[in-house]
Amino acid sequence: MKTARAGTVSELLVAWSQGDIDAREALVPLVHRELRRRAAAYLRRERRDHTLQPTALVNEAYVRLLGQHRASWQNRAQFFGVAAQIMRRVLVDYARERQAAKRPGGIRITLDEAARVEPPVECEVLMLNEALEALARLDERQAQIVELKYFGGLSEEDVAAVLSLSRATVTREWQSARAWLYLRMTKGRRTLS
Repeated sequence: MKTARAGTVSELLVAWSQGDIDAREALVPLVHRELRRRAAAYLRRERRDHTLQPTALVNEAYVRLLGQHRASWQNRAQFFGVAAQIMRRVLVDYARERQAAKRPGGIRITLDEAARVEPPVECEVLMLNEALEALARLDERQAQIVELKYFGGLSEEDVAAVLSLSRATVTREWQSARAWLYLRMTKGRRTLS
């Protein structure tokens, strides 16, 4: 069996893009440890009593990744960037489902009552998602950089490679995006308290 070198992963991804199912199957064990490590990192940022485990997050991401029939995989960094996007969507979907399950049917809360309530911890991922979507409407590239670095765990060099940018541009855009998101998210908390 081949080692988990970045070149090997990239080669298997290209072969998978060309329809080689065996390449896809050979890829799974090579990327599993890294995906699980990243999933564990995402979940450490979540509330302490989160019921979704890293393995479950990776498995759901695999199901969605395997559904990418028309994906044109270029390299390892791009693959992990897409995996980051998918894991983010899984976490957002999970948070939305949990929030919907907690809503009691038929009970209405006035805006005055809602304004006095702190948002529950599980809403953090939803707030970040909303802020990231707002950022994407303003600057899609900055939103991509945040997603690749924060959710994908990619280095600035990897982000630069995926987006065909210089590392200096990635650094500058990352700093700007972080500041914008911080202001957006803290403004949202202040208006709720």
